Amino acid sequence: MRFLHTSDWHLGRTFHRVSLLGAQQAFLDHLVNTALAHEADAVLVAGDVYDRAVPPLAAVELFDDVLHRLADAGVPTVMISGNHDSARRLGVASGLIERAGIHLRTDPAGCATPVVLRDRHGDVAFYGLPYLEPALVRDEFGTAAGHEAVLGAAMDRVRADLAERAPGTRSVVLAHAFVAGGEPSDSERDITVGGVSAVPAALFDGAHYAALGHLHGCQTVSERVRYSGSPLAYSFSETRHRKTMWLVDLGPAGEIAAERLDCPVPRPLARIEGRIEELLADPALARHETAWVEATLTDPVRPADPMARLTARFPHTLSLVFAPERTGGAAPATYAERVRDRDDHQIAEDFVTHVRGGGGPDELERALLRDAFDDVRVDTAVREVAG
Repeated sequence: MRFLHTSDWHLGRTFHRVSLLGAQQAFLDHLVNTALAHEADAVLVAGDVYDRAVPPLAAVELFDDVLHRLADAGVPTVMISGNHDSARRLGVASGLIERAGIHLRTDPAGCATPVVLRDRHGDVAFYGLPYLEPALVRDEFGTAAGHEAVLGAAMDRVRADLAERAPGTRSVVLAHAFVAGGEPSDSERDITVGGVSAVPAALFDGAHYAALGHLHGCQTVSERVRYSGSPLAYSFSETRHRKTMWLVDLGPAGEIAAERLDCPVPRPLARIEGRIEELLADPALARHETAWVEATLTDPVRPADPMARLTARFPHTLSLVFAPERTGGAAPATYAERVRDRDDHQIAEDFVTHVRGGGGPDELERALLRDAFDDVRVDTAVREVAG
């Protein structure tokens, strides 16, 4: 049995306010073409189809289009809801859509009812475990409100169903969770409950393959437990990610052979750091002039018009971070220590020095601060007299 494992499409999401609809369309085109070129027996989508519970119309249209294309191509598709999706909305008309070979699994109560596909070696049971929010599903599973408890109970149901099936039935589980050993990025929404978000990979014991979603980096937790990652980068923390899908061959005895297939890259990402004059002059940075850029400026004093100057060389700069170099050798005192026994004007000057990493205000800025405080004092005095 050959299938494509993907997840975390996040249809409708932007990248620092830049629309990604065109890039998402290109990925879905690539997905359909890849499924056909590699003669995949199924496509798996392990949650976060959409970026939010009520997606924009353009995102829904992308989803509708890819479902029609997969159904027309005769490629069975199994997908689950993730923590970004509205399970109820995603699951609307799932019974009707299933007749076209598109299997939406969004109801936790149905986690032990698999989609059964058959190849020349026998049955493969695909179990879809939608994202299980502990506080909402603990009554369904009769457990405590914790990720490990509810996911463990769901897997117990899966194993019980599998035990009733014909000997030799192979099994694949789709789940949307943070599994211990996985490497997160800044893009995933926090799913911590009671200080704990990660669950052990051993929860999936008994399944021949666990197709995971939620973490955006493609990674192998174990031979049989893998994240496909998101097909596109959704934060600069993913700059070093290689965006791929897993092409998995499941052998007659449950053997796993997995290959990473690259996804289209709409534009590379780059993180650059240094003083602004260095960034504008360094010839080694020429390769980033067509990339989406996050620039961290280390100038001791914030330069004038930094975004305009950077975009003159790096026109796709989307994020600007200030991390001024510290001046002097001694470790700075805490802010509370620096403002103790200081008057308002001195506190304001100290604040400027603090946020700049040691570079205090110049004479013009000092004059502006004095004028501002003078105006406040005059206004306060007038109000007191009037009152």
